[in-house]
Amino acid sequence: MSPTLETAAHPQGLRRVAIDPVSRIEGHGKVTILLDAEGHVQQVRLHIVEFRGFEKFIEGRPYWEVPVMVQRLCGICPVSHHLAASKAFDRVVGALPVTPAAEKIRRLMHYGQVMQSHALHFFHLASPDLLFGFDSEVNRRNIVGIAQAHPDVAKKGVLLRKFGQEVIRATAGKRVHGTGSVPGGVNKHVSPQDRALLQRDLAQMLAWAQDAVHIARQLHAQNASLYDSFGVCRANMLSLVRADGALDLYDGVIRARDAAGKIIFDGASDQGYLDLIEEEVKPWSYMKFPFLRSMGRERGGYRVGPLARLQNCDFVPTPLAEAQRREFVASGKGETIHAPLAYHWARMVELLHCVEVIAALLDDPDILSGELMASGQRRRSGVGVIEAPRGTLIHHYEVGDDDLVTMCNLIVSTTHNNQAMNEAVRSVAREYLDGCELTEGLLNHIEVAIRAYDPCLSCATHALGEMPLEVALIGPEGELLDRVARSRPGELRHDPGSSGASGS
Repeated sequence: MSPTLETAAHPQGLRRVAIDPVSRIEGHGKVTILLDAEGHVQQVRLHIVEFRGFEKFIEGRPYWEVPVMVQRLCGICPVSHHLAASKAFDRVVGALPVTPAAEKIRRLMHYGQVMQSHALHFFHLASPDLLFGFDSEVNRRNIVGIAQAHPDVAKKGVLLRKFGQEVIRATAGKRVHGTGSVPGGVNKHVSPQDRALLQRDLAQMLAWAQDAVHIARQLHAQNASLYDSFGVCRANMLSLVRADGALDLYDGVIRARDAAGKIIFDGASDQGYLDLIEEEVKPWSYMKFPFLRSMGRERGGYRVGPLARLQNCDFVPTPLAEAQRREFVASGKGETIHAPLAYHWARMVELLHCVEVIAALLDDPDILSGELMASGQRRRSGVGVIEAPRGTLIHHYEVGDDDLVTMCNLIVSTTHNNQAMNEAVRSVAREYLDGCELTEGLLNHIEVAIRAYDPCLSCATHALGEMPLEVALIGPEGELLDRVARSRPGELRHDPGSSGASGS
């Protein structure tokens, strides 16, 4: 969609440019840019403009409903929420650990999820910019344009995603919003028929995943100066790692590095995430701004996701992806890679890793016949942390003696990246828009920076904060019956319609 241009009602008379909505991402957001009379950039902000409220309406629900409910946050990464909630409630029911079969089936489900999400983002959402150029014809920058100009690339993207979705179906029962994971384990095995079906296509998927890494690497090599400088902002990094430092997308301890790659903390338990992370609310966005407590608000912003994970871990525990990770890290010439466009290359390395893990899990007999459920001493609370496609995902719940949820806190991947995304769009605006005549292609540069992070804005909109809120009651003939507006916490303005009716 073309951006809207308008003059802002601003005391300094600044011109306001709005990119509304940001396209080819999951969810609804916009960017506002304030320009002075000479066209110089004065302010840039990424606004999250939808509100979901899951953290509140989960309260009062039976805990066993929650792993199915929370995945309605998103249709792109529902498995991540499904599993993070299940892991949190494993602690509530005392299933520590879950059975080997349950963990392997969950891992298979999760790596299928990451695979399909990475394929969707790179081939469907990001590749039009990368293959055609940021300034290319707007009607061409979509998956249809890719299918016409690069049919082989489009085919691989579609079928890689389809394979990941079939892995989810075989483990969760459905491709989207399945029910396979439950507090304490899983409720079904993988059938022999589904395993055979998936194994039949594995060799092809592995070859295509390697091709995907090659495409991303070649795009970088062909325009390294752009890929290494576009939207760069230095940030700390955070992710889960396995106890031995390996990349692990399902479980592990929390590790953080500073922008230079030095360890800030390591081996931290996911149950103590509140000692590590603090969240700040700002009045112009529904999305929170987390930071590392030990670094403070000014220096504690960080990024998560593939770019952080591949540099935060010590190695990838599958051979093909580890070889590619080494080449990726080497491209930084001894420095930490902070360029947002490098996310695409890192994302494809992870996609290759997912295929390798899926292949190993499909060979494991436990997924066909192992024990599914575990239980133990009941607890009142639990935290579940997982590496979702976009980065670290935290679910935290408290449960009463009546089995009803009394508290829910979610910190999702896109929320972790909020500060870094805002800094990236500011960097791009100042480099490409400052003092220039604005065009659709130039404004698309802003969107390219956001897409690199693969944000899921539906997942990230949970904080009430101090955002203004207005509720209007409309009558059957379209007349305004009542309106209540909140300008800030504790301040309500009542504006009844001409009829004087009182709404509720």
